[in-house]
Amino acid sequence: MVNIAVFASGNGTNCENIINHFAHSSQARVALVVCNKAQAPVVERARRLGVTAAIVPRQALNDPATMLELLSRHHVELIVLAGFLLMVPAFLIQAYPHAIINIHPALLPRHGGKGMYGPHVHEAVWKARDKETGMTVHWVTEQCDGGGIIAQYRVALSPADTPETIAQKEHELEMKYFPQVIERVIASLQRQQA
Repeated sequence: MVNIAVFASGNGTNCENIINHFAHSSQARVALVVCNKAQAPVVERARRLGVTAAIVPRQALNDPATMLELLSRHHVELIVLAGFLLMVPAFLIQAYPHAIINIHPALLPRHGGKGMYGPHVHEAVWKARDKETGMTVHWVTEQCDGGGIIAQYRVALSPADTPETIAQKEHELEMKYFPQVIERVIASLQRQQA
């Protein structure tokens, strides 16, 4: 059984979807939710679903003793970023090599990098008049949105789309495909450990 930690900063729909997806799995479970904002809705979502939610402000996130002890206590083997708005510190990337993944709401390398998150991404897609958008799941490295791409899913856009409808179309992809990609990553981790 692989223990997953989901790092999230906001509403938590992806987090809830992942928790529910693995609730009856024999392969993995969400053992911990890490959030940098005490009032974020994701905290209540996690607790309602019976998952420990740890509030970890930026200073604690950047403290190796705090973070490594927290993750160790929950026997975390895979970290999944689902709308987490802080940069993951280098010591965590080194402690979890090829075991931290992130979802980005666009087709990287387009519309990625510093400041490109949430509505900013969908606004950029709309301003660029892109004919498609999508979601990217990638490995986390010290370069913002710079890790190798694990999977991408696409959706067509029309001239009538707005940043809001673009966001909705992309979010539907996340709900459908993100848990499946996590499953594939877990299967790969288990093969490496065997």
